[in-house]
Amino acid sequence: MFHTNGLNMDKQVQQTMHDKVVLFADVSGSTRLYEVLGDARAFAAIDQCISLLRRVTETFQGRVVKTIGDEIMAVFPTVLSGVQAACAMQAEVEAMVPLDDAVRLAIRIGLYHGPVLMQGGDSDVFGDTVNVAARLTELANAGQILSAGSTVQALPPLLRTSTRSLDLLPIKGKAADIRVVEVLWQEGEDATLMVGRTLSPAAASGRLRLLHHGREAVVDVSCSKLVLGRDAQAGFVVEDKRASRLHATIELRRDKFVFIDQSSNGSYITFTGESELQLRREEIVLRGSGSICLGHPFSKDAAGAITFSCEGC
Repeated sequence: MFHTNGLNMDKQVQQTMHDKVVLFADVSGSTRLYEVLGDARAFAAIDQCISLLRRVTETFQGRVVKTIGDEIMAVFPTVLSGVQAACAMQAEVEAMVPLDDAVRLAIRIGLYHGPVLMQGGDSDVFGDTVNVAARLTELANAGQILSAGSTVQALPPLLRTSTRSLDLLPIKGKAADIRVVEVLWQEGEDATLMVGRTLSPAAASGRLRLLHHGREAVVDVSCSKLVLGRDAQAGFVVEDKRASRLHATIELRRDKFVFIDQSSNGSYITFTGESELQLRREEIVLRGSGSICLGHPFSKDAAGAITFSCEGC
């Protein structure tokens, strides 16, 4: 966890106070990940998760202040944007491809709204609000979002119905106990609404078509995510020892088809008429038409390439 107590701040650095929503997102059980998967695979998985959290933060007008190991600290301009980002983070991490039969990534999130001290322009933030948000994250379980009653009161009335009060809990450094509230991001017996759905993706009418050795797959609104790899459980199986078991994912985000490499050997993308691009633990928006090679460049094995074409995009 981040620690903000005992900071020796340079008085020459400009310091200003602003109201912000501070959010911490922590990969739960990272120690076990390293034990089960080994250092290389665990590090790559956590790095991929951190990249996802950063992307979601930016989507909801937030800013990642810092990352330390398996955790990010971010700030948002409003409670609504912070809560929506937290729900989107949980939903996207849950949708990630499992790392192993017994291992799936999960995150815990805490967020709190209040004044923060911004040092060096807006490069870092400090103060009581940061400490409370960090403490709420420590209290959260995997897959849980915790906030405070005073924070969720700033949400629109309809969205407040997707929260539930847990208990009054003491927070270190606070004279009075804080009403801890859980934000419900999944549908179930206790929730009829997911807050993260309030910014639903724009309807997409296009489709992405893939062809490989006579087999075809389509990504569109009816099938918005496709896993590529040599494992029989992949949605689009590529029988090539250079490909990872679960090599890459193509997903529809709003009106764009995003290719996400999650392999050890990388992926090679060629847009028609352009130079080949290599991706390693990165993502790119697919456009027009071209080819995808899993684990090898096109020049090494043109016959092993997957061809793609975007239709109506």
